[in-house]
Amino acid sequence: MSKGFYKNRRLKSFIFLSACFLVALIPHAYNIENFLYLILTLSLVIVFYGLIVISRNFKRNKVSTTVSSKLSNKELPVLDILVAARDEENVIARLVERLFNLNYPTNKLNIYIIDDGSSDKTPLILNRLSKQYEKLKVVSRSPNAGGGKSGALNYALKFTHGEWLLILDADAQLKQDSLIRLFSFVEEGDWSAVQLRKSVTNESKNFLTSCQSMEMAMDAIFQYGRLSVAGVSELRGNGQLIKKETLLACGSFNEDTVTDDLDLSLRLLLSKSKIGILWDPPVMEEAVENLNALLAQRQRWAEGGLQRFFDYGDQLLTNKIDFLQKFDLTYFFILQYALPIISIFDLILSITLLDTPIYWPISFTAFMLSGIAFWYGSYCKSEVPVLQKSSFLMVFVSVFYLSHWFLVIPWVTIKMSIFPKKILWRKTLHTGV
Repeated sequence: MSKGFYKNRRLKSFIFLSACFLVALIPHAYNIENFLYLILTLSLVIVFYGLIVISRNFKRNKVSTTVSSKLSNKELPVLDILVAARDEENVIARLVERLFNLNYPTNKLNIYIIDDGSSDKTPLILNRLSKQYEKLKVVSRSPNAGGGKSGALNYALKFTHGEWLLILDADAQLKQDSLIRLFSFVEEGDWSAVQLRKSVTNESKNFLTSCQSMEMAMDAIFQYGRLSVAGVSELRGNGQLIKKETLLACGSFNEDTVTDDLDLSLRLLLSKSKIGILWDPPVMEEAVENLNALLAQRQRWAEGGLQRFFDYGDQLLTNKIDFLQKFDLTYFFILQYALPIISIFDLILSITLLDTPIYWPISFTAFMLSGIAFWYGSYCKSEVPVLQKSSFLMVFVSVFYLSHWFLVIPWVTIKMSIFPKKILWRKTLHTGV
C-alpha cells in the first residue's frame, strides 16, 4: 500500500474526527433555539427504524429452524473449505477431525488448511494429519509472506476448484449436517454469500465471554433485520460461505485491510450480490477471555470498520445502491462510529464548560435498542443457546458492557488521524478449551 494512501486515510480520519467534534461543540458554543427538540426527533427516528429492524426477526423466529427440503447428493455443489491457520496447535487437530466428520459427499468436499508461517507445532500436527486424512490439503506460506489472513486465503484460492468457498477460523465448530442445511438455505434464497450466525462455545467461562455470546446474538438480530428491511447485511469472517465466481468478480480478499470480511461485505453490496443470514445452524467459536484480548480485537474491528467507509464512501453515495440501503448504512454508521465520538466530546465539553450533556437522548436510545436486541436474541429459539441462564440483570449488565465501544471508537479514530499506519494483523489466541 502506498504512502499516499496512508496520508489519504489519515486525512479522511482527521476530517471525520473534526466533524464529530464540531457537532459536539456547536450546541455548547451557541445557544441554538429548540436544539433539544431536534435531538429528541432524531432519537424518535432512531427508535422507529431500530424497532422495525428488530421486529423483522419475529417472522424468522416463527419459521422452523429445520430446512424445508434437503438437496440430494447429486444436487450438492463442490465445496472448498478454507482455513487460514497461524500458530493454532491448540485447536487445529480438533478442527480437521470434525471437518472430515461432516455429512457431505466426500467427492464434493475439499478441505484446505493454510499454514500461514506458524512458529509453533502447527506444521508438525498438519503433517501428521495429512497422513491420516488423504484428502486433507495443506498449503504452506512463509512467515513473511504478507497480507495476513487475506493473503493466506488469496494464496490458497489458486489451488481450489469448487463452485463455493466456506471460510472458517481454526477454532470453528459446525454441526454434522450444517453443510447440507446451508446449501438448502442457499437454494431457497438464491444467495451469492451466506453468513452463519456466530455462537460462543465458552460462554460460561466468565463475564466477558457471556457478554460476547449475547453480543453475537444481538448482532445476528440486527443483521437479519437489516437484510429484511433494506437488503443490507455483512459477513463476519468465520462461517462465511461465498460463491467463488462472485468473490473473484469482486477482487478476492483485500490484503490492505485488517477486516477482510467487512471490506468484502461492502464490495458485495456494491456489486448487487446478496448476503443471506442463517440463524441455525450456527458456527461456534471461542470468545476472548480477558480484557486485553477483547480491546485488541475490538480495536482491529473498529479500524477495519472505519477504513471500509473511507475506502468506498464515494461509491456508496452514488446510484450503485438504492435509497433505503443508503439510509440503513448511514443510520448504522452514525450509531456505530459517529455517536461514540460525539458522545465523548459532548461529555468532555460538558465537564469543561460546566454544562449539561446534549446528546444523551440519542446515546440512551442506542443502548435501549441494543438491550432489546440483547434480550430478544437471548430468548430466541436456538439450537445452541446464547446463555445457559439469562435474566433481566444479565441483559442490563451486558448493555453496560457495550459502553467499551464508546472508548474504543474514539481512540482508534484518533490513532488513524495522527499516526502513520502499517497493516498489522493481531492474532486472536485460541485455547481449545
